[in-house]
Amino acid sequence: MPLDNLHTLSLTIPTLNLTPGKCYASSKRLWQGIPGIERTVGGRLYATWYSGGDIEGPDNHVLLVRSEDCGLTWSEPLLVIDPPGLVRAFDPVVWADPLGRLWFFWSQSFCQRLPQWRTWNGRGGVWFIRCDAPDASIPIWTAPSRIADGVMMNKPIVRANGEWLLPISGWGNVEPKLPELQPEALSNLYVSTDEGRSFQRRGGSDVPFRTFDEHMVVERRDGSLWMLVRTQYGIGQSTSTDGGATWTPGMPAAIAGPGSRFHLHRLPGPNGRLLLINHLNFTGRSHLTASLSDDDGLTWSSHLLLDERADVSYPDATILADGRIFVIYDRERHAAKEILLAGFTEADVLASSPGSAGSFLKRIVSKGGV
Repeated sequence: MPLDNLHTLSLTIPTLNLTPGKCYASSKRLWQGIPGIERTVGGRLYATWYSGGDIEGPDNHVLLVRSEDCGLTWSEPLLVIDPPGLVRAFDPVVWADPLGRLWFFWSQSFCQRLPQWRTWNGRGGVWFIRCDAPDASIPIWTAPSRIADGVMMNKPIVRANGEWLLPISGWGNVEPKLPELQPEALSNLYVSTDEGRSFQRRGGSDVPFRTFDEHMVVERRDGSLWMLVRTQYGIGQSTSTDGGATWTPGMPAAIAGPGSRFHLHRLPGPNGRLLLINHLNFTGRSHLTASLSDDDGLTWSSHLLLDERADVSYPDATILADGRIFVIYDRERHAAKEILLAGFTEADVLASSPGSAGSFLKRIVSKGGV
C-alpha cells in the first residue's frame, strides 16, 4: 500500500470491541506488557496494557480490564481496540479526571516493512474514549476522538490553576515526507483549560539523547514545571517557569536509569512528597523501587524495593482512597508474560519495608499463555 494511504489509514477512527471474546483472552497471548492502572471514585480498579501478535508491531491491540475487589482478581478484557491491517494500537493510559470521569487514551500508527518492521515514522496519534460513570455495572464510552499527532505514555496531571497537562511526545525519527511534523518532534505538553473539551499544544522540551521520551511532569511548590524524560543514558530533565510554553535546555537529571519508563507522582496530603518509581542499584531493568523526595526532587532519601528480579519494567501508579499506593508493572514480556501489582503506603517507603496492613508485593494481575 502506498505510504500516503497508510498515513490515511492510521488516522481512521478505530472500532471499539466491547465483546472481545476468547481470541483476546490471556491464554492466547504470545506476549504482553506496558501497563497502566487507575481507581474510580467508587473504588473500582481499571488496568490496561497491550499485546497482539508476537512482537511490538502491526498486530498490536490495547485492552482494558477491571477489578471489583481492590486488585485481588481481575476480569478478562472488557474492551479491546485493535485497528485493522498494518495499523497498531499501543501505549495505553487510563486516568480518572477531577470530575470522576475515566479516560482511556492510546496511540496508534501504521507499521511498514523496510525490510524489517518499522513501527513509527512520525505520523501517529493520541486518541481517547471517556466513561462518565465508570462505577456503573456496564460502563458506557464516548466515541473515539483524536487529540494530536504523537504518543502519550503517561498520565496527565492537573495544575494548581486547574489546567490539565498531557505529556505527548513527537518522537524524533520523522518521515522525510512529513516535514510539517518536525517542529513538534519534542517532549510536548498539550493543555486543556476547559476540563477536556479541547486540547492545544503549548510547548515542548528537547532533551539531548532522548529515546521514546515517555516524559512526565510535576508542578513544583514554586509553580514551575519539572519534566523528566527517558534518555539513552538514563533520565534527562528540563524546567518551565511559564506553564510549559518554554523550557530550559535539556540536561541529565541526578537520577540513574536503565533506559526505561519511570513514574513520577505528587502524593496527596500535607507533606506533598514526590513519589518516583524507577530502577535503583540496577543491572538492566532490575530492582524496581519506590522512592520519596521531601525537596521537590533534589534528593531521594527513602526507598522501598518492589521487585529485585530482572526484566521488571514500565510502572504506573494510582492512589487509593485510604492512601495506599498501587503500582502496576510488567515482567518478562515474552517469557513470563506477567503483569504485576504492588500495594504499599507512604509509611512503608519511609520505613523501607512493606509492613503496613494491606501491603503486598509481586501480585499477579495477568499471566499470558495461561
